[in-house]
Amino acid sequence: MRLRFWPVFLRNFLVWKKLLIPSLIANIAEPLMWLVAFGYGLGALVGEVRLGEVQVPYIVFLASGSICMSAMNAATFEALYSAFSRMHVQKTWDGIMNAPVRLDDVLLAEMLWAAFKSLFTVSAILLVMMGLGIVQSWKLLLAWPILLGVGVVFSCLALIFNALAKGYDFFTYYFTLFLTPMMFLSGVFFPLDNLPEMVRWLAYALPLTHAVALVRPLFLDQWPTQAWLHVGVLTLYGGVAWGIALHLTRKRFRQ
Repeated sequence: MRLRFWPVFLRNFLVWKKLLIPSLIANIAEPLMWLVAFGYGLGALVGEVRLGEVQVPYIVFLASGSICMSAMNAATFEALYSAFSRMHVQKTWDGIMNAPVRLDDVLLAEMLWAAFKSLFTVSAILLVMMGLGIVQSWKLLLAWPILLGVGVVFSCLALIFNALAKGYDFFTYYFTLFLTPMMFLSGVFFPLDNLPEMVRWLAYALPLTHAVALVRPLFLDQWPTQAWLHVGVLTLYGGVAWGIALHLTRKRFRQ
């Protein structure tokens, strides 16, 4: 089995370890502010949200969606800004490929590193949620591999735009036209049943919607329904995105 990606992954980890505390604070501060401001502030006005036949406290509803959003954002930032810095600005990838390491190995390491970093971020957020008493279910143990998969999917998607970018400003298109609308259309802040039917069908095509559908029931001490459908959609997104990212990155380095 080829493990030539591992030294590249380890290199990223050792560099990040020097900035562990600032990095951790930067990654968890914003999601926790969203949770406190909307969960406790808006939650006091909303009270409970109806999901099927049950009423759910709004803060639990929001927490289960925002943890998926956090995994998406953490993986995306790492696979865009940090990976682009190493690839284009610092020329770290060029230096690594002077060793017996292929471009494919470097890209695989970047994808796995972004997914790992997102998992580390959401783990810290989950611990805070447990400390606040928002959620206590043992079923959350299953959320960790799901959130790791979410990190993989969104790091693959981000690496496509990393391969296309000529500068940092290019990433604004990805955030403005794709990530931001998806945050509001994937059931993070309100149930999808409240959306018009046409918009609801669009929401079902988004990867974050399926991530939320897998994780939210675990927060409610339930098992996800149609789990294989949601896993299949996320797997399809990840597989196709990885193939495109690999093709575009190879093409960029051939130019």
